[in-house]
Amino acid sequence: MINIVIAEDQSMLLGALGSLLELEEDMQVVGKARNGEEALALVERNEPDICIMDIEMPVKSGLDTAEKLKDHPCKVIVLTTFARTGYFQRARKAGVDGYLLKDSPSEELASSIRTIMDGRRIYAPELIDMVYDNENPLTERETQVIKLIADGENTKEIASQLYLTNGTVRNYVSVILDKLEVTNRIEAISKAKEKGWLT
Repeated sequence: MINIVIAEDQSMLLGALGSLLELEEDMQVVGKARNGEEALALVERNEPDICIMDIEMPVKSGLDTAEKLKDHPCKVIVLTTFARTGYFQRARKAGVDGYLLKDSPSEELASSIRTIMDGRRIYAPELIDMVYDNENPLTERETQVIKLIADGENTKEIASQLYLTNGTVRNYVSVILDKLEVTNRIEAISKAKEKGWLT
């Protein structure tokens, strides 16, 4: 029997997922959580084989929870509406065993759980395509510059930290804006964060 904990902050979806999985002869839901904190407590208490969780939850997000469970024997499946590369890359770093989208057919979830229990990983095909279409166009130095911008550093402070002139930093910023096809630093930070290039 595959023991499952589900973490989902939308009550209706939490109930529906539980009912759906209970229909499978080889699965039972041993806990339902409404946030990441509750999920961690249920995993510790019930020692399930798999924890299925949403990303955007109150108190502790699904990704924060997945990072906490990285060295735990419980396998983690992220089930989300968000096909965002940044989320996906962070989930992969956390060592999740599956990343599935909520609009996938329901029977796909049960078969994915069985595949993951056999020791394989399952990622939604859309995400794999996005990662390949989403290579970071910035050089290592340009990435350093945008990370410092994201940390709130101004041109002078960046120049000082990277041993560059102010003019060289301004040139880097100009190239970054061009490459990211944005018009200002705030848009550049936002796009780089969304794509997962600042991690």
